Amino acid sequence: MSESTGSRVSYLLVGLGVGGILGIFLTPKSGKNTRKYLALKAEEGKECAQHKARERAEDLVERSKEVAARQKESISEAVDAGRDAYHRLSKAL
Repeated sequence: MSESTGSRVSYLLVGLGVGGILGIFLTPKSGKNTRKYLALKAEEGKECAQHKARERAEDLVERSKEVAARQKESISEAVDAGRDAYHRLSKAL
């Protein structure tokens, strides 16, 4: 995701949050109902954030595994090339 897209998404989320808070406080509900509503929405937000964090962590783990596999392969190739060069050099001497 590009930096400008990330900032646009951030602005959208901030705008949604501010709008939601204003909407909550401007509704004609009792304090008890408003607190219940806020608690419910906070729990939903927490669950959503946990879900997104879990998805992001799984993605990062998967990409890390791919990078590690590529690095392992390139190191193995370098070791094999070094071993071959050593054997060629030792035969030439």
